[in-house]
Amino acid sequence: MNYFKKAILGLIIFSSTASFAQSNYERSMQAMMKGDYKTAAAQLEKADLKTPDNAQVLQMLGYSYFQNREYEKCIATYSRLLTVKPTEVSAYYYRGIARLKIANDPKESLNTMRENFYLASLKDFTKAIEINGDEDAQMFQNRGLAYKDYAIFKSFKAKKKEEKTACVALFNNSIADFQKVLTLQPLRKDIIDWVTYDKAQIASLK
Repeated sequence: MNYFKKAILGLIIFSSTASFAQSNYERSMQAMMKGDYKTAAAQLEKADLKTPDNAQVLQMLGYSYFQNREYEKCIATYSRLLTVKPTEVSAYYYRGIARLKIANDPKESLNTMRENFYLASLKDFTKAIEINGDEDAQMFQNRGLAYKDYAIFKSFKAKKKEEKTACVALFNNSIADFQKVLTLQPLRKDIIDWVTYDKAQIASLK
């Protein structure tokens, strides 16, 4: 599913029925269509000030921050959106990716919060799947990657048998998600390669 197109459609419909800062809306839409997400974010921030807790504005603002790689702002904005619209699947999806990006950022390597970002990312993807159903390969692919990355992170410190067992379980969760992708989209070489990688990591832990 293209969540960005869905969000754009939502704002187009919204714009015809609501009267928030119309000029800010028009400028943000024009900027987004040009791929200028910095301008879009600036205009949407103004709209957010004038119409706080507006779900459509928050959805597009969160996406603009995501495209600008301002992941902390992205997470905060989507968290606000979910207080207004708790079942918005795109908010869980993009917040999950943003959290995974932060967890995988080399600058976060010594940050004690890194594990929390992995766990929060997995929770977001799981919630998105719960809401959206189990027919979206993109959801399972990203959760599979999150399980894989978290397993790698945990494996660096895994010395005891139980720690290695926990890592193996995470890699197996990753494989299960990738297998779901292959059920929906057979012969995806990139996914087949990730399954092979996960299996190799499991073998190395035994």
